Amino acid sequence: AFAHLFGDFLPYNVTKAIELFEDLSKRGSPKGQLGLAFVYSSGLTYNSSQARALIFYTFASLGGEPLAQMALGYRYFAGIGVELKCETALPYYKKVASTVAASVKEAGGPIVQRIRLQDEQENTGQNSPLLDDDLLQYYHFLADKGDVQAQVVLGQLYYQCYIQALHYFLMAAESGNANAMAYLGKMYVEDSPAVVQNNKTALHYFKLAADKGNPVGQSGLGMMHLHGRGVDKDQTKAFRFFSLAADQGWVDGQLQLGIMYFSGQGVRRDYKLAVKYFTLASQGGHVLAYYNLAQMHATGTGVLRNCHTAVELYKNVAERGKWSEMLMDAHKLYKEGHVDNALNKYLFLAELGYEVAQSNVAYLLDQGESAMFPVTEGYQRALLQFTRAATQGSTIARVKMGDYHYYGYGTEIDYESAAIHYRLATEQQHNAQAMFNLGYMHEYGLGLKQDIHLAKRFYDMAAETSNDAQVPVTIVLLKLGLFYGFEVFNKEYESVNEVIGKLDPRLYFGPDWELYLLALLASLLVMVIMLRRAA
Repeated sequence: AFAHLFGDFLPYNVTKAIELFEDLSKRGSPKGQLGLAFVYSSGLTYNSSQARALIFYTFASLGGEPLAQMALGYRYFAGIGVELKCETALPYYKKVASTVAASVKEAGGPIVQRIRLQDEQENTGQNSPLLDDDLLQYYHFLADKGDVQAQVVLGQLYYQCYIQALHYFLMAAESGNANAMAYLGKMYVEDSPAVVQNNKTALHYFKLAADKGNPVGQSGLGMMHLHGRGVDKDQTKAFRFFSLAADQGWVDGQLQLGIMYFSGQGVRRDYKLAVKYFTLASQGGHVLAYYNLAQMHATGTGVLRNCHTAVELYKNVAERGKWSEMLMDAHKLYKEGHVDNALNKYLFLAELGYEVAQSNVAYLLDQGESAMFPVTEGYQRALLQFTRAATQGSTIARVKMGDYHYYGYGTEIDYESAAIHYRLATEQQHNAQAMFNLGYMHEYGLGLKQDIHLAKRFYDMAAETSNDAQVPVTIVLLKLGLFYGFEVFNKEYESVNEVIGKLDPRLYFGPDWELYLLALLASLLVMVIMLRRAA
């Protein structure tokens, strides 16, 4: 059913998917109930019904479906179709986070690529968050020529593809690279398809790396002593090696120190130090560090109990489950031109609370890239997703909310609401575009008190915040100074008011004449750049 819904390995067919969901749901399948919940919530084919969606999500959750538990956790955390209740959201997210944490290896879990389509579009030509094919081939070329650093980079890149990783790590280790030695130790201590698990070999490589002061090797030796793998158990030695690794900023060492201080294993129990090291490891992105911090905040162990912080941390862990791979699947579909398939997959992830998915759904609808919905409904749906993404801290989404209220996209024109969103983006996230917009609204008295001085203040703030805003701000301030000077002149010499009034460009080009001027200047700038390149 989900294969038809997303177009994975089967023809994209929403109607067929819904038929299968209904049949599965009647048989008590949590997956079928999850699918129907999504259909009712998103309004695909059926009219949107949050009440029915809630019922099916609840049944699927009771059946042990983690994605339904995520959806319910998010609904209660954000107050979507239900009363906002953090304490109700907490157990749902905790169940999913516990499942994810139980499946995470000591390495810290898979990397989740969170690509925002709008950022990608605006930064076309700049470095992509994904490794460019040409750069990858260049690394291969260097590695084959004996470049040790390139060999290590490729080994780390292919770490989940063990056979290729083993090849490049062995090449680098033969040249004496400590990092390669440490990662070979990790491969031998774990059960991987490339090598047979061997504590003796793992210990050998960890020692070689640790002797060179490598934190990965030191942390590996700590794990060997802590669990008695290839050596006798020795918590004191384990603590020493973890401390050496943690002092160099290695997240595994920080995590293990946090666990030892939390449990009193080999050291005196100290919750404050446990929080310190879990926090350091979480800053390095370790899933288990987030999970342990969530546990402490949820129970008030070593910190003041904070439901909101605990849920955010559990949510972070839950969103790193294997289902996070759908984000890259959706991005790939979009790049291949399967926009509707990508939109459906992003919609599903948006239901689970992924902010980047909400932003991407809103972007696709805002740009009119999908014909799944009529234009007006598309704007309404985009505004809904922008609202949810903004609530989770997305600056772009907050500014877009202001734009939608300003221009009346998907809602009535409401300058006051637009100003509120621009102000939030300014005060909370220091967004230059929002500052510029507030300056414009103050200049013309749109939803805000007309005040030239406040307008100039916001324009100046925009220029100070972003270099990209300096050119438009300079033009606007020149125009502002010109008109302000005219007003002062008119007050002093009322007899020439009529002559001065005829020079007002707003009479000839309308109230948005400065936009035409900006476009003209931008075009001239592009022409100058092209001429200079031609020369």
